[in-house]
Amino acid sequence: MNAAPLVATRGVTVQYGSGRRGVVALEGIDLEVRRGEVLGLVGESGSGKSTLGAVLGGLLSPTAGTVTYDGAPLLVRRGRRSRDLARRRQIVFQNPRSALNPLRTIGDSLTEGPRLTLGLGRDGARERAVDALADVGIEADALTRYPDAFSGGQRQRIAIARALAMDPEFLICDEVVSALDLSVQAQVLNLLADLGRRRQLTHVFISHDLTVVRHLSDRIAVLDGGRLVEVAGARQIHENPVADVTRRLWRAIPSAVVGERSRDDRP
Repeated sequence: MNAAPLVATRGVTVQYGSGRRGVVALEGIDLEVRRGEVLGLVGESGSGKSTLGAVLGGLLSPTAGTVTYDGAPLLVRRGRRSRDLARRRQIVFQNPRSALNPLRTIGDSLTEGPRLTLGLGRDGARERAVDALADVGIEADALTRYPDAFSGGQRQRIAIARALAMDPEFLICDEVVSALDLSVQAQVLNLLADLGRRRQLTHVFISHDLTVVRHLSDRIAVLDGGRLVEVAGARQIHENPVADVTRRLWRAIPSAVVGERSRDDRP
């Protein structure tokens, strides 16, 4: 896949705090997310992968460096362009229990974005919500219910539907299956792969688990200690990893699982 980048970072550094007590979470990150691809973002705990996801999604301003979206600066804080960027990029987080407000109905949660950001009326926002729920296999009667009425896997599907209701082109999923049972993980992963194809999404999938990432990804980027240490096709990362941390991640996986074939051999 040689498509032009939808999102690109150049020399991105993120530091929390200042002086001797400052902590560098990312350092000098140069990365492109190509339009239409699934980019896996992996690393050990504390590697900076979630911080990079927040930067790519426009939730966090880098301390240094630049981020562009479709060729223009990503972080625009006010005005029509800011609202358009908010629609075009969406993030789904790890814990579906905390992602949905337990005091609000599913309908309230799913229609808020289309109403406030897109300016849709009540009927238009509800139609968006119903269509998004259908895309993730949830019936429309869920709109009148509360999050506690659903299982963890269903809540994660609803969180994905909330992102889809904004009709995004760029979806970031940050450890979205790590809190789920293995059987439910597989269902959610298959759903994400299907949604990516049908909606032609550009997709960043963040995880510490290479077995999860390699089955979804066209390319994989590996972080270690806030630095980008390896970027390659999913098959190459599987068969010929270069960075020490990539080898460690593979060694942490049972050999029977590692031996399975990657979904994609494109560079």
